[in-house]
Amino acid sequence: MIIGQDRAVEQFASAWASRKLHHAWLLAGPKGVGKASFAKAAARRVLADAAGPPVKLPRIEAPDDHPIVRLVDAGSHPDMRWLERLPREKGDGLARDITIKQVRELGDFMGMTAALSPWRVAVIDSMDELNKEAANALLKILEEPPANTLFLLVSHAPGRLLPTIRSRCRRLDFGGLDDDAMTSILERETQLGETERKQVVSMSFGSAGRALAFAELDLAKLENAAVAILRQGDPTNARRSDLASELGKKTAADRYAAFLDLAPSMIAREAKRLEGGARERALDAYAKARDLAVMAPRLSLDPAATVFQIGGILAGVAEPASLKR
Repeated sequence: MIIGQDRAVEQFASAWASRKLHHAWLLAGPKGVGKASFAKAAARRVLADAAGPPVKLPRIEAPDDHPIVRLVDAGSHPDMRWLERLPREKGDGLARDITIKQVRELGDFMGMTAALSPWRVAVIDSMDELNKEAANALLKILEEPPANTLFLLVSHAPGRLLPTIRSRCRRLDFGGLDDDAMTSILERETQLGETERKQVVSMSFGSAGRALAFAELDLAKLENAAVAILRQGDPTNARRSDLASELGKKTAADRYAAFLDLAPSMIAREAKRLEGGARERALDAYAKARDLAVMAPRLSLDPAATVFQIGGILAGVAEPASLKR
């Protein structure tokens, strides 16, 4: 069930029901609002309807016990491919990008005859992680797609994609979830009390994925520490040093990644309540924190040093330029 994205669901469901389906759909919107969940649900429904027996449920729902749905859920459907970053060949974590090799293998898949129905589905999660060569290779596939092929292309920043890719897609927009939807998801998926749920909702900015990660990683303490730097400054560097020490540990990798996601959004929220020079400093800090949060994982920057640097960016919002250390 896709919560809070009724418009997107209805648009796709209507197109599929009429079989007037564009071959490529760009699922655009912020992280954690249901784009990947939508892609899986749409794939389940399309492949189940195409192979039969036809699904009688509304919109893009499909029963878990349908034989085709079971194959999709198991990742073993022969007519479906899901592209995402692969685990690193050496060390922990995921590769930096979705590679051209993966996209070429997708092209080979498109050249094969569908096995269980006339339809094939390819999901890329996310388009933002394609390297340049992979993006160009995908463009060639989109330019001459095989019949009865559905591409579901997840993007958190569609404006950064190649214009030629965007022009070949039908865009489906996913907005941030409202507080009621967020609360419903947290009630269903977590054991948080009411007070904790409210804090998690307030710091998640309409992203259910972010909220669930924050709930699991207990990020409220980190947010409180970061907000203190943002509003009160850090003239002795002690506050940012404490954050860096806590998030620089090897066991804190997930909390570090979540903090990188949290920091820019937190600054943006703060900017809304500020005026004059303070707002200008906050907007400048937002841009710097956002760029650093994107670059740090890609360049494998030291977590402690990165958090310390973000702490300095946060402190700069509270402290006039003349008082910065």
